[in-house]
Amino acid sequence: MSIVEKTALVYCENQFGLMDGKTAAGLVRHSETYNIVGVIDSSLAGKDAGEQLDNQKNHIPIFANLQSALDNLPDIPDCYIYGKAPLDATISVAERALILEAMAKGMDIINGLHEFFSDDAEFSQMARRWGVKIQDIRKPPKLKDLHVFTGQIAKVNVPVIAILGTDCACGKMTTAVQLNKALNNLGIKSVLVATGQTAIMQGAAYGVSIDALVSQFVIGEIENAVVRAFERESPDIILVEGQSSVSHPAFMSSVGILKGCMPDGIILQHPPGRKFRCDFPHLSMPTIVSEIRLIEAISQSQVIAIALSHENLTKTEVQKTIKSYEDRLLLPTTDVLTYGCAKLIRALYNLFPTLGGQNKRNSQIPPLLTTG
Repeated sequence: MSIVEKTALVYCENQFGLMDGKTAAGLVRHSETYNIVGVIDSSLAGKDAGEQLDNQKNHIPIFANLQSALDNLPDIPDCYIYGKAPLDATISVAERALILEAMAKGMDIINGLHEFFSDDAEFSQMARRWGVKIQDIRKPPKLKDLHVFTGQIAKVNVPVIAILGTDCACGKMTTAVQLNKALNNLGIKSVLVATGQTAIMQGAAYGVSIDALVSQFVIGEIENAVVRAFERESPDIILVEGQSSVSHPAFMSSVGILKGCMPDGIILQHPPGRKFRCDFPHLSMPTIVSEIRLIEAISQSQVIAIALSHENLTKTEVQKTIKSYEDRLLLPTTDVLTYGCAKLIRALYNLFPTLGGQNKRNSQIPPLLTTG
């Protein structure tokens, strides 16, 4: 039986295509849960969301405000998604008014912030009044449902690959989603384990938003998600979405991921054109070499490939960076949004020759482009 996607309008005022708009961008690029019918960002009103993100039309319009969206869409969307992920994670008075207005129009509210709308007395009252639901994606499971590390990860006998990064909001989730789709399209059963709110909104069946958990349970929840995916899906490979970076002084997420999933290999996402860490303009970005050394120093796994974010880079600069990294680091390097996942899949085949069973052949992989 096919699953009917709910229609959704994504709020991302002044941030669509920027770092704090990563939730909206992720949903516009891919969602198994929602049919995104529009984005709200007055600074880009009238533009096509796909063209704005990836220079390719996807016919998802960007509206100036909620009323403009409702005036132009054929039907009122089922859901209103708060699509920004700011560091302070609180909403403004104007944003609050829009959420109340969306409720009055009969739209369910989907929230990815640490500020839980369902705990807000006014929001809860209005949700009951208008018969709508509030879903706080980052709200952790109840204590009785949380898990500590057990060591059961040792029984997972298929490759587990973590997609880590050198910073926040640098494309880890996008690469994980694209690689997961590419593998499944080749007949290799791949399951994605989510660790952040956007991948959960996109429809990942396994995982939890780990930055909302008490630290005692982070590693155990990741282990539990991987083990459940292994037991229930009988996959050929499991991909684990990364968060932040091992070297980032503000976050511990990547260390918990490394410990919880004990990966057999790591794909490292890096934005070469970024000079300072996301949201921390006084902190310089690490080098790709320093991040690889740190990851391999604290885990038993190795970086097997590099995926690039092309932000702030021309196509020529991306090509030069790919060649430089491959020559210098001897690691396959690509930009999945430009060149696809062929190099990453070949790296997986080289490391795990029986991936997907004896009948899988390297010839199934799409031919490599000259650079990507």
